[in-house]
Parts: sequence; C-alpha cells; structure tokens
Amino acid sequence: MATVMEFTSPVEEFPLGSIFENLPEVRVELERLVPQDEFVIPYFWVRGVEADDIEAAFQDHVGVVNLELIDSIESEYLMRAEWNPAYFGILRALAEEDIAILSGVGTNRGWHFEVRGETREDISDFRSNCQAKDISIDITAVHALLPVQGEGYELTDAQREALVTAYECGYFDSPRRCSLADVADEIGITQQSLSSRLRRGHNKLIAATLVDQ
Repeated sequence: MATVMEFTSPVEEFPLGSIFENLPEVRVELERLVPQDEFVIPYFWVRGVEADDIEAAFQDHVGVVNLELIDSIESEYLMRAEWNPAYFGILRALAEEDIAILSGVGTNRGWHFEVRGETREDISDFRSNCQAKDISIDITAVHALLPVQGEGYELTDAQREALVTAYECGYFDSPRRCSLADVADEIGITQQSLSSRLRRGHNKLIAATLVDQ
C-alpha cells in the first residue's frame, strides 16, 4: 500500500539550502520533480529575493551544476536546477528508491518534506539509505495513503485539506465568495502551494471519477 512520510532536515542536507547563508529571508518551495534515471531535475519557486541575486546564491554548493530562471510572477521566481550526479543527498536518496516528493519547503530554519512511496518498504529503504549515507532526517509522520470518501481517490491529507477548505470558504461558488489568497491564509500556506495542491487534488478526483480506466 502507498505510504506517505513527512520529515524535516537541516538546510545543508539539500543543495538549495546554500541560498539561506547569503539570503536568510528567502523561502524555497519545490514545484515539480522530473526523474532522469536515478536522479531528478527540480523546478522550484523562490520568494524574498531579487532575480539578479538568485544564481549567485547557489553557486557555492557542490551539488548545483546549472540554474535557470524559467518564469516570474511579481517577486516570485520559478527556477530549474540540475545537480551534479556525483553529489549524494536527499534528492538522490529519494530517486534511488523511486520516492515521489509531494511537497518540499525550505527556509533558513530547515526543510520540510512530504513524500510518497508505493509501498511501506520503499519508505523503509529510503530511511535506511539516508542512515547509511549519514543524511540527517527527522521523521515527523508516517501513514498509509488511503482512499478518501471513495475507492481510488488517494488524496493526501494536504490535498484534501486544500479542497475542503476552498469548498467551505466558497472558492468554487459562482460568483466566488473568497479568493485564492483567502483560502491560502486560512490554511497558512502560500498561494502557489495552495494552487499546486488544488491542481493535484483535482487531477486525482477527475481520474478516479470521470475517466474510464
């Protein structure tokens, strides 16, 4: 059965963590992870920094090979990074066990990840891999990914919270009774994170209820 694990990690355990040394007010949120063999190329949002400062802030980390600005919305910047395959950190440990990252948020206080394995054994293997490689993680929650009010929905707790809160606030009403910002404030996350959770949640609900399998 698919299993979800949440864990925290010090800033230095993740390649993007080097940005906090020079820009302590920055917030980094992983947007999308693209597997390539046993490695990943992440897309992530950076907030609280000027565009000209972003690339220089990552240059000191041995794991970062290339960084590219993809898009920007006001003071938020969508970046694409490539890692040095020889660098072994959390990303590579996740990729080697085929663990999906559902969310990842980094500040100068550390990283918080929510990940999913196809089985509980996958999660266990990831933990063992981190221990063997001296990668510091602090596990805060582990639970089975169960269907939510319907066979096959398999929403995460975060996705369900986003959808239910948006519904109860009137975000899906016509006309809307609240904005995306209102819902994000109610949950305590950014608008970009909320948008991502709603999109993934909608995708799972549509696949489970409207699409012929």
